[in-house]
Amino acid sequence: MQTLKNLFALLLLLTSSTLYAQQAPEGISSELVILNVKTGEQKTILKEVRHFEAPNWSRDGKYLLINSGGHLEKVDFDGNKLGQIQPDKISRANNDHGLSFDGKLLVISKSDQDFGSRVYTVPLAGGEPKLITPNHPSYWHGISPDGKTLVYCAQRDGVWDIYSIPTAGGTEKRITTAEGLDDGPEFSYDGKWIYFNSNRTGRMQAYRMKPDGTGAEQLTDDALDNWFPHPSPDNKSAVIISYLEDQKGSHPFGKDVKLRLLNVETKEIKDLTKVFYGGQGTINVHSWSPDGEWIAFVRYHKP
Repeated sequence: MQTLKNLFALLLLLTSSTLYAQQAPEGISSELVILNVKTGEQKTILKEVRHFEAPNWSRDGKYLLINSGGHLEKVDFDGNKLGQIQPDKISRANNDHGLSFDGKLLVISKSDQDFGSRVYTVPLAGGEPKLITPNHPSYWHGISPDGKTLVYCAQRDGVWDIYSIPTAGGTEKRITTAEGLDDGPEFSYDGKWIYFNSNRTGRMQAYRMKPDGTGAEQLTDDALDNWFPHPSPDNKSAVIISYLEDQKGSHPFGKDVKLRLLNVETKEIKDLTKVFYGGQGTINVHSWSPDGEWIAFVRYHKP
């Protein structure tokens, strides 16, 4: 029976759109980059022959947070490594992690061996991780500005949708019901919208909806696969990662992608980067600087 449970958990991990469609090849180089969305300036913060992912910008603006090998690491803007966050208590973390708006609470998705990914919270200053989503698999992406609600992508009864749950724990609520995969939910800074991506019309596109799941509005409609709209601090734009080719509802590593800036009112889009080697791990989670001028992302380089 335990063997069957482990096999089922493995199948859930392999079918999840938020984990690798393929593993990063041995010898891959990861480049942690910050990009000014107004001027286009790019700065390389850290480049190493190893695999790391999914930067968050700390709410106080002092460091970047990345995950590697199941642990969370802090890196300052001179590329200095500031150490792992509570490595004795945080392990098997995947690339869906981030901080509350007040910077005090860390939210992580953790790939538990027998259950697949589940969502935990832990005080950034230290403390015991608290399981928030007993149901699995669950992949966290957003927290409300008041810190009271988490939103996440979850598979229930074979269907991927977006759910919300009180940050303190409680009963989860399904807030999308459309056909297809809904993923990457993230609150706007004013709390009025949840931004997300969905392939409900065929190709993956960016959307937003009200926090209760009503009023869904499609924001992109082009031939690219558009994932993970991260709303800006001024609530006027969102950064998206766009695959050049149709990924059929998957979010794989090692593809041709580019970052683009979406005006959420006019729906105009402009390129922020040239095409580069990336995808899974590049910009899965919120990565805006507190002043709204920069974003952080990871660019990969083949061996």
